[in-house]
Amino acid sequence: MYDRFLVSDPGLIRMESALSTVCAAGLTLGILATLDAPATALVAGALTAMVSTVAVTEPRPRDQALTLALGVPDALAVLAAGSALAPYRVVADVVFVLLIFTAVYLRRMGPRATTLGIFAFQLFFVSQFIEARVEQLPELFQAVLVAFGSSVLVRFAILRSPPGRTLDRLLRAFGLRLVLVLDALIEVAAGGPQAQSAERAVGGLRRHADHLHTVALMIQSRLGAGAPDMRTAIALQRRLAEAETAVERLAVLELRALWPSADVDTLSRNLTAVRPTGSAIDVRDAAALPELVSELHTLRAAIRPGLMRPTGTGHAEVCNRPLGHRGDQQLPDASPAMQDVFRSARDLATVLLVSPVPGHGENPAVQDTSEVARSHGELKSPVSGLAAKDPIAKQRGPRLRPTTRTALQVATGSALAVIGGELLSPQRWYWAVFTCWVVFISTASTGEILIRGYRRLIGTVAGVVAGLALAALIGAPWQAFALAGLSVFGMYYTIAVSYTLMSFFVTTMICMLYTLLHTLTPEVLVVRIAETGMGIVCGLTAALFVLPVRTRDRTKQLLRGVLEELRTVLSQSLAQLSGQPGGDLLAAARALDSALDSLRLSVQPLITQISPLRSRRRTALRVLGLLETAAFHTRSLAVTAELVPSALRIGADPGLANEVCRIDRNLETLISQIAGQGEDDNTLVRGAGIPTRLGADGAGSRAEDTNAMRRVLRHLQRLDKSIQELAQTLDLPVRDDS
Repeated sequence: MYDRFLVSDPGLIRMESALSTVCAAGLTLGILATLDAPATALVAGALTAMVSTVAVTEPRPRDQALTLALGVPDALAVLAAGSALAPYRVVADVVFVLLIFTAVYLRRMGPRATTLGIFAFQLFFVSQFIEARVEQLPELFQAVLVAFGSSVLVRFAILRSPPGRTLDRLLRAFGLRLVLVLDALIEVAAGGPQAQSAERAVGGLRRHADHLHTVALMIQSRLGAGAPDMRTAIALQRRLAEAETAVERLAVLELRALWPSADVDTLSRNLTAVRPTGSAIDVRDAAALPELVSELHTLRAAIRPGLMRPTGTGHAEVCNRPLGHRGDQQLPDASPAMQDVFRSARDLATVLLVSPVPGHGENPAVQDTSEVARSHGELKSPVSGLAAKDPIAKQRGPRLRPTTRTALQVATGSALAVIGGELLSPQRWYWAVFTCWVVFISTASTGEILIRGYRRLIGTVAGVVAGLALAALIGAPWQAFALAGLSVFGMYYTIAVSYTLMSFFVTTMICMLYTLLHTLTPEVLVVRIAETGMGIVCGLTAALFVLPVRTRDRTKQLLRGVLEELRTVLSQSLAQLSGQPGGDLLAAARALDSALDSLRLSVQPLITQISPLRSRRRTALRVLGLLETAAFHTRSLAVTAELVPSALRIGADPGLANEVCRIDRNLETLISQIAGQGEDDNTLVRGAGIPTRLGADGAGSRAEDTNAMRRVLRHLQRLDKSIQELAQTLDLPVRDDS
């Protein structure tokens, strides 16, 4: 059961956040109830406990403690100002808007300033929500102090979770999701290409590979705080990149071998889905499938010793069997494509058995065989560095910083929300302002705000319906209190998964609070929906007319960034393959992943199912799929460059260097055209060198050297093809090299 939770919630990060919030709010309410605090103090304390628990995001405990310490005077000062201004409606509204502008503007100063700004907004909001007065300040100050104390107690004692422990859980989740990918590979191979469930199995494989990549990015973001030292962090980064790339490559090669006509290049789900056909495969390949399934079971057992342990032979012998394919020994009599699958299984075995997934330990049964010793020698061989390359001149950006623009937009939208909210309901106007505030969180374009707004509205409407139904079934106050606690848990457990669900739980929590206060009526909930809609409209209006950032412009900017990262990794990989000294290729590959992840978030308004612009949606999905394909092969090329012994000096070959230079020029042309800086000649060049070199037999070379060269060339060929197809999708011409 623990592993199931760990797979669905890597690192148990969402679970910890939700439990911490519920515990802090519950502890605060318990203490205040013991002190006979009034209802206003209970509400202020509970809301303060919630925000002080979830708003602090620094990874290191000492940084969290300092932020909480600074948050206490910040919260008290804002609460005092809000209470003093509460009788003066217009002045309070003006100060609220100015405070919102300041809170957003200060985000440029980093996470701590962002958190303090959130504290300021929330406490001023609370003061208006409970209609605080100056004479109530002593009991309100008491509630705020109890709330911060409860948050500290929960964070650093009751549910203490050091960064190292979170990292360990993330590493375990990575191993578990790797197991799921191997299970999917086993299902695909065991069923074969003619199985009725083939399409479902391939879809599951792609989904599990996506989830594995997500965990890898989560680990990457926490290595600095969770690893004991930089050397360990670098080692973990390297091992994870090798394991992820090896299993992705194995999956792609298996799909290509089973469905050769599909020409599978990647596991991306954003390209047109390949529908497996029932065509028969080579008789030799069909005969080799049981052996492939057996080796995949072996790899699965290597990750989780004791699960599906092979019987009838020693574990060391079985686990070392995949390594025997390193020099093409014991390869089955099959087509070259199927033999590549077995070689790829060998590569994954090398990563898992020689450099095991962190968190699962060394497998003592596989330490001293000749295959493992040889693998250790190759993995520890000297690697070269990366070449310096002048970046393309970036397009001159706007003079205003993004934080300044967002601050102006949020302040304008909030001012409109105050006016509109007052017109709708002088008693509930604050819901419109709060909605306008939250729809701007983690958004950078008008389209993103629109998507977030409609999801919040859907969640609010669904929460109103559920809240009324639950209120009708409740027979005792403790039931409403328990449901309110469950709603708080649901809010923070689902916030990273579904914004609609989070909005749903927010509204059900409000319904339960109104039930406890005996003020829940359908009219109040209708006002809640209307104020939410007003806040969304005001936010969209500000985003459209105050220094707007169009989704197309934002997407172009991020697309250019992804291509620049692609170009960087490509040039560094060639330098590494040439034996030149340098730095960390895998860090550059992870920077590419981060840039691509930002682009995925930015294009959500274009690819959402409700988008009426179907043609633009198809284009955006294809562009994203081609970029994911290019990123996969670039990342694989980087990992290959790290693993290939520098003595081979593959990259020093003049023909290969010329092909890489051509691909680099194509990338430069593509980036320039997207940035609007292109010359008259915007044509990309299609070369014939890579397919020709792939057809070479490599006579006279060692099998290991030939396989390494073929692997590098194949990744370059697929990268080249993806770039050309991307250019054609963006209506840029591609010509043959003369």
